[in-house]
Amino acid sequence: MVNGGILKGECLDIFRLGRSRPFILRLAISAGIGGFVFGYDTGVIGGALLYIRDDFEEVRRNTILKEAIVSTAVAGAIVGAAIGGWLSDKLGRKSSIIIADIMFFFGALLMAIAPTPAVIIAGRVVAGLGVGMASMTAPLYISEASPSRIRGALVSFNGLLITGGQFMAYLINLGFTNVKGTWRWMLGIGILPALIQFLLMLWLPESPRWLYRKGKQDEAVSILMKLYPAEEVDEEIELLRSAVEAEIALEGPGDTSTFAKVKDAWGTPVVRKALAAGIGVQVFQQLVGINTVMYYSPTIVQFAGIASNSMAIALSLITSGLNVLGSIVSMGSVDKYGRKKLMVISMVGIIASLCSLSILFRVFNKHAPKIDIFETARFGNGTCHAYLKAPSALTWSCRSCLDASAECAYCSNAGNQNQPGACISISSDAKTMCLNTGGKSEYFTEGCPSKAGMVAILFLALYIIFYSPGMGSAPWIVNSEIYPLRYRGVGGGMAAMANWTLNLVVSQTFLTLTKAVGNANIFLIFAGFSAIGLVYIIWIVPETKGLSFDEVEKLLEERDMLQPWKKKQGDRKQ
Repeated sequence: MVNGGILKGECLDIFRLGRSRPFILRLAISAGIGGFVFGYDTGVIGGALLYIRDDFEEVRRNTILKEAIVSTAVAGAIVGAAIGGWLSDKLGRKSSIIIADIMFFFGALLMAIAPTPAVIIAGRVVAGLGVGMASMTAPLYISEASPSRIRGALVSFNGLLITGGQFMAYLINLGFTNVKGTWRWMLGIGILPALIQFLLMLWLPESPRWLYRKGKQDEAVSILMKLYPAEEVDEEIELLRSAVEAEIALEGPGDTSTFAKVKDAWGTPVVRKALAAGIGVQVFQQLVGINTVMYYSPTIVQFAGIASNSMAIALSLITSGLNVLGSIVSMGSVDKYGRKKLMVISMVGIIASLCSLSILFRVFNKHAPKIDIFETARFGNGTCHAYLKAPSALTWSCRSCLDASAECAYCSNAGNQNQPGACISISSDAKTMCLNTGGKSEYFTEGCPSKAGMVAILFLALYIIFYSPGMGSAPWIVNSEIYPLRYRGVGGGMAAMANWTLNLVVSQTFLTLTKAVGNANIFLIFAGFSAIGLVYIIWIVPETKGLSFDEVEKLLEERDMLQPWKKKQGDRKQ
């Protein structure tokens, strides 16, 4: 390891590869485009949803349909992750990535030409299949083809491309806000990175560890000669040979189907410990609420009182940009300070940020502008029906109006946004009347005007700053290196499925749950899950920094899950 600061260690080693071992860098970048596609899909839908909502009346009025447009890609990704684990073991890591590109290409194309919300959802499912496959196969491929000294940093590079894809998605969203077709362009441009990776992967080799396992030793040796300096090749070949032979001897004859591997994995103590750590960190990566921020960032910005779609997308660039910065920090620190330490620090910051957001939104709601009966009366038939029928309408605020019904919107006071305004219908006629009052009225559907709206953006940014270097990257790194070779595909697949399953639950319920418990309490719920995750990581997850795959396996064999600070001998499966 090169001594020095965050950007003077493994991070600089990566860029030096451009001169000394360009093949490794080309491999990491090409495979990492799968991460970029993953990030683009999670980032683009937040901005696109604002315009899909405007184009389709049924989407604007139906919270569950909005959630479905976001989360059906996640449902596809769950299946994709499962298929990816099987395919990566059956056909190879490279072939799985190529198939993922094909799936995402056709999914993005289908979304771009969709005539109805149902077709958008179908496209989201197909694209999700590709994203799910890439999410577990790309880091696995990079991990198995990387020198152990900088393996964590190279897998973190895949994380950087995920966050880079999210940032690019928001940038493209912003660029197409005033272009005819808005969301069609936003979703359709995802075709390009999938096509680029497809072409690049055709010229890259298969994982040397997978090839050796399949009896293609000559091909594996040829690739190792490209990956390592000449003086290290013999040692790497010997390490690979001994590891594969030991695993083959361990498994013996019998059923080698995926189902049998899953059953065997849970029945093997060392693998069971690896799954507890690997699946656990993936589950808590989602339960901290990150994909509510990634998928619904513009909507959350609107919760804070920003009415304009384009301004909400522009401010979302701050969070996605910080996510990229955090990934760069992760690249330079994950092999210096360790995976576990980064996750613990990350969780502490996440909890503090979420609690702060909860308190802030509680204050916003308490001081939301009141509803003025005379301001509202100006809209006649454009007045929200729930307001007209409410016995307590005289006590309503902007927040009461928005929470009363999906049919209600708020029109701010033309002279001063913080003065009482009107509770109106979400119809296009009422919106037009609101925006054409001759003053500075704005039309709100998600949040209410607030003097301190930018403070909420600040805490949202702080949440990302803490999330990205630790919980953003480390769970994927842990899962790329914690399983024995025989179980690496199936173990990574199960962990990725767990990640995507929780992703689906969170993204499909966020808007509905927010309506039910309020935007202040939703962040408090995520803070509670984060606190549980912090304890879990401290108790269950081992540190794998700087260890070879064999050393990780030995560490797990000696680890007592009930007393992780003690070593437990004789835990090998007979």
